[in-house]
Order: sequence, then C-alpha cells, then structure tokens
Amino acid sequence: MKKRQLGSSDLFLSEISLGGMSLSTDKERAAGIVDMALEAGINYFDTADLYDLGVNETIIGETLGKRRQDIILATKVGNRWTEGVEGWHWDASPSYIKKALHASLQRLGTDYIDVYQLHGGTIEDDWDGIINTFEDLKKDGLIREYGISSVRPNVLQRFLPASSAKSIMMQYSALDRRPEEWFDYIAGEGASVVTRGTVAKGLLTNTWQDRLQPGNGYNSYTPDELTTTLAGLATHYDDLHALALAFNLKESTIASTVIGASSQAQLAQTLTAYEKSMEILDFYKANELTKSELYQDHR
Repeated sequence: MKKRQLGSSDLFLSEISLGGMSLSTDKERAAGIVDMALEAGINYFDTADLYDLGVNETIIGETLGKRRQDIILATKVGNRWTEGVEGWHWDASPSYIKKALHASLQRLGTDYIDVYQLHGGTIEDDWDGIINTFEDLKKDGLIREYGISSVRPNVLQRFLPASSAKSIMMQYSALDRRPEEWFDYIAGEGASVVTRGTVAKGLLTNTWQDRLQPGNGYNSYTPDELTTTLAGLATHYDDLHALALAFNLKESTIASTVIGASSQAQLAQTLTAYEKSMEILDFYKANELTKSELYQDHR
C-alpha cells in the first residue's frame, strides 16, 4: 500500500487507514480485523478516548501488542466523561488534556502517541493554552505530532497559524465537498487532511440503493437529487466504493482516508476497492483529466 507524508512531519501514513470507531468490542473479532489491516500494509490506526468510553483504546492497545512500533497510532481528546454518569461534556483545558493523555497511554499500552488530536473545538476555547500544552507534550516525548478533528474554518484559522499542527481530520467525500476550499490553506500551513466519512454512510458503495432512506437526502442533496446522482454515477462506474476512494486520494493535501470496519469482510471490501481506485487514478492521470471529470454531479 502506498504511503503519504503527513504535512511536513516525518510520518508517512498508509493511504487507507483503519478507524477504531466501528471496531468490535469482541477482542477476538477485533484482532482479526487489525491483523488483516497490518497484513495489507495499513500502518495508520485512528481511535479516540471517547469511543466506547475508553474501551476502544484498550482493545486496540491489547490487539497491537508488540507490533506497536510497526504502526502510527492516533487518538483524540476533549470529550470528557465521568464513570457511571451518562453523557460527556467538552473540556479542552490544559490540565484535562494532560490528564487524558496519560489515561490514553495507559489504555493503549504505549509510552507515546504518534498523532494526538483535539476532538473538536470552538472559537471560544483557550487556544493559546491548548497549543502550548500540545507543544509541551511534544517536547516531553509523549506525542510526536498533533492536530485537530474539525470542519470549522474559524477554528482552523485560529489554530493552524499559531501552532505546528500537522493533521486536520475532516469529513470529506464526493457527496460532501465543502472542505475543498480549505485544502490549499491547510497545505500552506504545513499540515495534511485525514478524511472521515469517505463512503458517506455507505451511499458511495455498491449497496447504495439499500442505504437510501425514504425521504432523506444527504448534505446538500435532496432525496431526489441524491438518488439521481448515485444512479448516474453507477452507470459510469461499476464500483462506487472504488470511486469514493479515488475521489479523495486524487487530492494531494489528503494524507490518508480513514475507513472503519466492523468485520474482516468489510475491511476486505475496502481493500479490494482501494486496488480498483488505483486503476481509476492511473486512467485519469494518463489522460490528464481533472477531478471534476472524475466525478460528475447528476443533480
């Protein structure tokens, strides 16, 4: 599997990465998925302390075991919960970030995080305090790089110029192109985008007809527009999953696209689609076609 540099850092991520959010809480099942990912050349694993309230980090840490040094591990911070109390609340204070990091390190069974990400954020947050905390953690060797999971332009404009962040996680797909206008800005600040939502809740797969919900659109698409667009794409591509991956990976600012998997079969489908996406990209590169010609909106 090909790898891409994360911003101006020394980290090179596999173009497809494994997201922990969908990973089974059954250790044996989770281990099978992680093993398959590693065998396929996936080296970037993304989780968060919020996923299953820490259980996801524990499972990933136990499953990786001694193979920790072979992968690039990312987790997130900012959503605070109290054991035994329902729900969580936002806490991006320096003291909590430090406390949460040590808790994540313990659950993951490691002494450092490769990419530590703020799991959201608002313009009202103490950004000087947040950035200084990340920088201190980096100096202490507890994290290698840091970033943020956010699609808010005002937050990015406050965070990026004042920091050495290398990773911006954003929802982005052929059905949600809003982040495109910020790609050049992000790259200019020495960072890369890591995408989530690439297959748009399964709409950009070959099971798209089964995923359509009566009366529901997606993003800016009305229900009728969504059906028309997906049907139009399906007439041009025999694998919408491959198209979804190719669409994202055609962007040089994108370092990796995070794909979840709750079973080995799901991961196998993604890996097959990835191979086909390389063929799509090679064709368009050879014919010097643009990204707009890769994807035609049929609304």
